[in-house]
Amino acid sequence: MTARRRISVDVRDNDTMVALCGERDRNLRWMEARLGVEVHARGTELRVSGAREDVDRVSDLLAALRHRMERGGIIDTDVMDRLLGRANANAEEPEPGGDDLGVRGRVVAARTANQRRYVDAMNKNDVVFGVGPAGTGKTFLAVACAVASLQRHEVRRIVLTRPAVEAGERLGFLPGDLVAKVNPYLRPLLDALDTLLGAEEVERMVERGTVEIAPLAFMRGRTLSNAWVILDEAQNCTVDQMAMLLTRLGPHSRCVVTGDLSQSDLPRNVRCGLDHAMAILRDVDGIAVMEMEGRDVVRHPLVARIAAAYEADARSRSGHGHG
Repeated sequence: MTARRRISVDVRDNDTMVALCGERDRNLRWMEARLGVEVHARGTELRVSGAREDVDRVSDLLAALRHRMERGGIIDTDVMDRLLGRANANAEEPEPGGDDLGVRGRVVAARTANQRRYVDAMNKNDVVFGVGPAGTGKTFLAVACAVASLQRHEVRRIVLTRPAVEAGERLGFLPGDLVAKVNPYLRPLLDALDTLLGAEEVERMVERGTVEIAPLAFMRGRTLSNAWVILDEAQNCTVDQMAMLLTRLGPHSRCVVTGDLSQSDLPRNVRCGLDHAMAILRDVDGIAVMEMEGRDVVRHPLVARIAAAYEADARSRSGHGHG
């Protein structure tokens, strides 16, 4: 007969208890279904009963979840499944990209297998291409890795850039100084920084030069040393622009190039520099290419279906040779 065990875990804090239980006790029900135990909440106490081995696993999981929350991390069933899988995995074969990113006291977690591989690639390579549809986290995770690297003093600054080609605008005709001119183009990157650090802190970092914002055209002739460089919307780069940026990297620098090949605004007769670079650099040592898919979309569920529809249409038009 299987040995049974019953434990009581005193959470001591109502907010922590609410987060651990989840909406309508969703997390507790997940534990019961996944591990075959009974879990009940009484005030700030969790009572777990079941087979000894299963109860021990829940106890370890609860400890990991509480530690995660102390660092500002989110709790959901996907996170619990990953933590449980990591605990069960062979210690010599860790899950790729399994570590969360600690950013100013909070935890930024990759939510899908491809996102975890993407984070792992950024930690191990000097140049990474992150390509995929909107909402797959490629820009946000690149910014999070950049901030984490800055906090670890691996780099001294973050450089944000992208080509300014939308609808034919020219920067010289836009009002304001250089930062004001470029801000609309780099808003997704700045939004990610604001989310991670707060708008006031980002503004101070820009003033100190710790965060540099510049259009791609301003990179020519420079050497970017001790920097984490993020090139966003790279599907709008020409072949020459892409080569120019990638050859700007100096000592102790890394570069993450993000884009969506289905959303290029380049003229039809101009080859996409992102597509070209991925083709010729994919097998170069120190460079990684990560391609996200519709299933990696972590925004509103409808976004994944929208992205899939556009991907299917692009494949169809490409297959029929429509120009």
